[in-house]
Amino acid sequence: MKLPHPLTGELFDSPVPPGTGWPEDPAVRRTPVARDPGEVLQLAQTDSLGELEARVSVCCACPRLVEWREDVARIKRKSFADQPYWGRPIAGWGSPEPRIVIAGLAPAANGGNRTGRVFTGDRSGDWLFASLYRVGLANQPTSVHAGDGLELYGTRMIAAVRCAPPANKPTPGERDTCNPWFRRELELVLPTTRAIVCLGKFGFDVLMNALQGLGGTIPTPRPKFGHGLEYVVPVPGGEVTVIGSFHPSQQNTFTGRLTEQMQDEILARAKVLGGLQAAQ
Repeated sequence: MKLPHPLTGELFDSPVPPGTGWPEDPAVRRTPVARDPGEVLQLAQTDSLGELEARVSVCCACPRLVEWREDVARIKRKSFADQPYWGRPIAGWGSPEPRIVIAGLAPAANGGNRTGRVFTGDRSGDWLFASLYRVGLANQPTSVHAGDGLELYGTRMIAAVRCAPPANKPTPGERDTCNPWFRRELELVLPTTRAIVCLGKFGFDVLMNALQGLGGTIPTPRPKFGHGLEYVVPVPGGEVTVIGSFHPSQQNTFTGRLTEQMQDEILARAKVLGGLQAAQ
């Protein structure tokens, strides 16, 4: 059954077919679909960031994740039962030439999997975008849905795994299948990137492996994840500073393990490293 989009009122199926008018949908009906790890590797080899986003958003290479994200989209959480769900993989989002990259784990089942934009529509996103706004890296403090007018200044968000996983835990195989998307996106934005904030150990480990695969020189001994820890990584053409941050999950924010001040300090530090002293 088609339901009205919360912002536009247009009717959509759940999951949303590509090219049907969903706000910020990067794909069209003819966008090629990766259906196994080999096709992910092949289709990730594009020089266009926009085309990469489109191909990510229709990927079907991990059967367990496809089934889960689509089941969640059809069944829906009770509080969102009147809304259509995106129900597809989530592409990276933000500046195409970022100074700062924020790397996370995966979309939330009733957050990004519902809204179609990474870190949008759940408590973690509420926390993160409020902090980005306070430090001057976003134009508004809330992220409700794709198409809501949110903009990031010199900042881009990407996830290590692009589909919402059951219990927020992708398997190692799913992580590895998705890795070419992550690595290629990172490669395309790396020339302008000066700081990378990793939200949690999973994203940190995937990021370090990707940087090494792209010719980066990882410090010895190998860096360990920790909140506020920084590592300078020489990469072809320059260097980036990787900063660890606790993930803004409710488990961390409700217990006080991650406070607003702690989050703001991490993002403010990234802003300094990125040379973004004022909103662009």
